[in-house]
Amino acid sequence: MEDNWKGIKEALTSTCQEFLGLKKHQHKEWISIETLDKIRERKNKKAAINNSRTRAEKVRAQAEYIEANKQVKRSIRADKKKYVEELATAAEKAAREGNMKQLYDATKKLAGKYSKPERPVKDKEGRPITETQQENGYQTNKERGSSRTRQHTS
Repeated sequence: MEDNWKGIKEALTSTCQEFLGLKKHQHKEWISIETLDKIRERKNKKAAINNSRTRAEKVRAQAEYIEANKQVKRSIRADKKKYVEELATAAEKAAREGNMKQLYDATKKLAGKYSKPERPVKDKEGRPITETQQENGYQTNKERGSSRTRQHTS
C-alpha cells in the first residue's frame, strides 16, 4: 500500500511540475537581476553549510555564507536607495510639469502602506499600563470570572 502511494504521489508531482512548473517567487520590483543572482548564490552557500560533513568544512562554508550574506544585504540596500532616488526625481519632475496623477502615484509608493499605531493596554481607571510586569499580570474581567467559576465547579 505504501509503495503504491509513493508511486502515485511521484507521478502526480512530476506531472504537475512538468506542466505547471515550480511556483515563481514574486520579488520586489526594485531588486535588480544582479542582486537576485547574489541571493541564489547565498542560498547555495547555505545548502553547502547544511550538507557539509566535517566541522572544518562547515566552518569554511559558514565563512563563505556570511560574506555572501553581507554582499546581498549591501546590494539590496543600494538597489532600494537607487529606486527611491528614481521615484523622488520622477515625483519632482511630475510636480514641475503639473502632472498630479504621476505625482500622487510616486508619493504613494514612497510613503508606503499606512498602519495604525499600536494602542496601549489600559487599566480600570483608563490609564495606560506601561510596565511589562503589569502587562504580563494583566487579566480581563472575563478571565477572572471564568477562573472563579472553575474553582466553584471543581
